[in-house]
Amino acid sequence: MQINSATDLTVYQKAYALAMHIFLASKRFPSEERYSLTGQIRRASRSVCVNLREAWAKRRYEAHFVSKLSDCDGENSETDSWLDFAKDCGYLTEKDYRDLKAENREVGKMLGSMVNSPSKFLLISDL
Repeated sequence: MQINSATDLTVYQKAYALAMHIFLASKRFPSEERYSLTGQIRRASRSVCVNLREAWAKRRYEAHFVSKLSDCDGENSETDSWLDFAKDCGYLTEKDYRDLKAENREVGKMLGSMVNSPSKFLLISDL
């Protein structure tokens, strides 16, 4: 498959799906969490996708590309922590928690693979 944009990447699609699953699950969080847990978990999960698109735009330069991928991984790790808080506060069922954590781990593994082998994603200069 030809990859024409970041949205064609499997990791992007999985990260986007995770962000949407978190959005739907967080609709059930109490209103007093709107500006803390709800906002933070939504922001962090969405930031993975946003940073992937930025990374894709910077793939002409390996260091910039890897730096943005590292930002993605950091946001994915933050999302993981917020999932723990959501479960421990009683806002997620055990099943939802397990499912979201599994999606989060999969995205993390894919990002780690990209960080460890960025060359196959880089633009090659025609100079």
